[in-house]
Amino acid sequence: MDMDPAKPTLTSLAHGGGCGCKLAPSVLQDILAGMPARGLFPDLLVGSETADDAAVYRLNDTTALVATTDFFMPMVDDPYDFGRIAATNALSDVYAMGGRPLLALAILGIPIGKVPVDDVRRILAGGAAVCADVGIPIAGGHSIDSLEPIYGLVALGTVHPRRILRNTGARPGDMLVLTKGLGVGILSAALKRGELGADGYRTMIAATTRINKVGADLPDMTTVHSCTDVTGFGLLGHALEMARGAGLRARLRLADVPVLDGASALAVAGFGTGASGRNWSSYADAVTLPASLADWRRGLLCDPQTSGGLLIAVAPDGADALLRHVRDAGFAQAAIIGTLEAGAPGIEVV
Repeated sequence: MDMDPAKPTLTSLAHGGGCGCKLAPSVLQDILAGMPARGLFPDLLVGSETADDAAVYRLNDTTALVATTDFFMPMVDDPYDFGRIAATNALSDVYAMGGRPLLALAILGIPIGKVPVDDVRRILAGGAAVCADVGIPIAGGHSIDSLEPIYGLVALGTVHPRRILRNTGARPGDMLVLTKGLGVGILSAALKRGELGADGYRTMIAATTRINKVGADLPDMTTVHSCTDVTGFGLLGHALEMARGAGLRARLRLADVPVLDGASALAVAGFGTGASGRNWSSYADAVTLPASLADWRRGLLCDPQTSGGLLIAVAPDGADALLRHVRDAGFAQAAIIGTLEAGAPGIEVV
């Protein structure tokens, strides 16, 4: 869209954008090391111990509350698109647990006097449109005057206490299904440098605003054992959390990993994010790559995904049915990308 040259763009007001703003995995691990143990609260079924996508608290024998929050600085200049991306990303954590969203609260930080009020309204409208799409209200929130634009949601949902999809539940022999292509961080890097064309922008917006509603269907599929969403730590980072949580070794087939249109060419041309390098530094010791792997391919595997796809561990006899279901739900690039096997927890890319 045409931008008013008299006002600063949203991305020019932020030092980073999207899930590329997340702290590196190793830094976050150090920060959370002293958090209280979940055992002090028996109804807290999922806490921070395994870096899962949301907290889950048992309300009774049939209902548990899924609670999460996610917010970041803009990766695009269109306020409405920024709101949609941030809301889609926040709701994804509920779906990754197998939950169904119930309501949301808005988190808003705006540099007062730099972002016009109409643009702030459009950010909020974008988030509200996504929530309306899944049938939930934005019931309130909190706003502050901040140096950089920030938007996101507190997302609350429900799930049956015995049907929670943790990132620790994978079993030996499970196959790994990824529902969206990689490359959001690379496309956003090209956008920030003014070198992403209209087709690339449409590809990025389509991916980041595709809601992971299919996650709510997964608890009814008895062959699905584990799920997480792929966001700021990249495919390798989130697959490693799943492998470590289950005490297994993930074997990923590089040729089968889907990539968003145009992202590979941009990666070859040198586009990428600082977060990709920080991600690799955080978990390189747990990942084995082919000796001849090009740096740009490694960058794709570490690329921070804003509002990325679900990574699902499923028994071999249910993998084809799951893949059909996910593709029928609108995730055309969904693919089986590897397996989980007995062995030292880590990742091998072949």
